[in-house]
Amino acid sequence: MNKVLDESLSLKVAESIKSKANKPFDNAYKAALATQGATYVQGFLIAGKPYKPKEHGWIELGDSVIDPTLPHLHKKPEELWYFAAQSLSVKKLKAVIEESKEDYPEDDPLPIYGEAPYEYYGDIMLGGQEYLDAYQAAEAKCQELQAIQAQNN
Repeated sequence: MNKVLDESLSLKVAESIKSKANKPFDNAYKAALATQGATYVQGFLIAGKPYKPKEHGWIELGDSVIDPTLPHLHKKPEELWYFAAQSLSVKKLKAVIEESKEDYPEDDPLPIYGEAPYEYYGDIMLGGQEYLDAYQAAEAKCQELQAIQAQNN
């Protein structure tokens, strides 16, 4: 991904929405609602060792990634890699959340996986082709990072 993490704005947004650990999708949702011009993004994050893609949510503003979960990751920005699978405008995000709450009131509406058919990635099947593509890109980056680590040891 070629967008750069804005560390200072991420920390500012995290504080303003009272970001919580292990709630990246909720944090991103709240941040999207609170940040003028933001786009809600879901995908995968590699957060240092062990190098493994993890589902994650964040927002984007222009060419910047704003991660409201950043304070809870305990990693430096250069140890983080983001792979976007799906982006939603705030208007679309609100509509999908509202529909999900009506159709499936007992389920958490986040994360949002889009339309079927779904693809397999890892051990689970969620998300369309864009999720598979993002997961495979994240896995390739993990392999690259592990190879670099092996060379340096």
